[in-house]
Amino acid sequence: MLNIFQQQPHPALPEASHDEKSRQEFSKSLRQFVQGQLLPGLAPVFQRQQKKFVDEHGREPKDRREVRKFMVQDPYFQTYASTNRCAQELLWESVLTSIERQQPSLNETAAQLSAKNGAPLVVDPEMEVPRYVTGIDIHCMPGGYAGRAAEDDISTAALYDRGVYLYAMGYVGPMNDDMGRSVCNYVTRNMPDFKPTRILDMGCTVGHSTLPYKEYFPDAEVIGIDVAGPQVQYAHARAGGMGMDVSFQQRDAADTGFEPGSFDLIVSHILLHETSSKAMPAIFKECYRLLKPGGLMIHADLPPFDHSDLFSEFILDNETHYNNEPFWGPMRDMDQIQLAVNAGFDQEQVRFDTAPMAVLEFAAAHAEGYSEEAASEVADRDFEAGEFAPGGGWEVLIGHKQADA
Repeated sequence: MLNIFQQQPHPALPEASHDEKSRQEFSKSLRQFVQGQLLPGLAPVFQRQQKKFVDEHGREPKDRREVRKFMVQDPYFQTYASTNRCAQELLWESVLTSIERQQPSLNETAAQLSAKNGAPLVVDPEMEVPRYVTGIDIHCMPGGYAGRAAEDDISTAALYDRGVYLYAMGYVGPMNDDMGRSVCNYVTRNMPDFKPTRILDMGCTVGHSTLPYKEYFPDAEVIGIDVAGPQVQYAHARAGGMGMDVSFQQRDAADTGFEPGSFDLIVSHILLHETSSKAMPAIFKECYRLLKPGGLMIHADLPPFDHSDLFSEFILDNETHYNNEPFWGPMRDMDQIQLAVNAGFDQEQVRFDTAPMAVLEFAAAHAEGYSEEAASEVADRDFEAGEFAPGGGWEVLIGHKQADA
């Protein structure tokens, strides 16, 4: 299967040798095969197994948990799930080889690039990283987000930068920044008079989705925060290498330490499903506390389960069971609107919407890094359940803080 995009290089990105690049491309193509060829075959399996369930119980399955009980017994599903897990582990291993070979130089380069970033870098070696981050290697990524081989080592962040591109199979664009660009497009298109002067990106990891806000709102102060020290260090270096002054700081989104009313716009991109049932309400409360009156909160993630059919719920929930994403499913069961209301937002000012994937628009416009072939491929693509941005758009939870709050 043809690869859609190649990741656009930047000075902080590890350089792969010919053999390493071949293994990485194979791992990406294997994921494309799983999602494009094996995944569609689950639909008739589901229909067949669902009919057997109805014949036996005299009713339809009531939820994804009942679906899972009969689907996991099917040999085709077992083949799909095991191949998908193998592809996930392979992609990390294929990147880790090149990072280990270059580890000292990667750390030196990061320090040099970070010096070019005129905005502050804040790392707190005394910070206690939440257990929901340190207790499991999310995405099966070796070392997890916050792991370090040595002081000031940024290997896990470099691994994330390259690995998440392979995981997304190129569909988040050449700079891995489609979610940020999609939200920026949504804001500028739907709220043309909204001109934020201070923007906070929660759970920024390496800053993929943070930097577009500096492009779209060049006069704004943009700050990305994450609980993982290696991620913010690498993000700061990556931004410096790309000629952008954006601050990255090690802080907890549930308790940032910023002053109340500090930001016009607070965003996150696939943060919520990687937190916990305790942290998520606290994050909503922190958003409300930090927003200026009239400010805007936008969390981009995949949709709640009540927005999906039963089969899609089951497919999406595979990340919970097979990809070290324990909060992936429970997060989608939570009433996020009510969480926002509990945090202080007016219920009439909170809603879900869809931000179309910027990759579709940029590809069609032949933006840098998007070839004619890629534009055609993406335009013709049907994004199915279990993939990035089902339906070709990101689900966004939007909350406006009352102007008189």
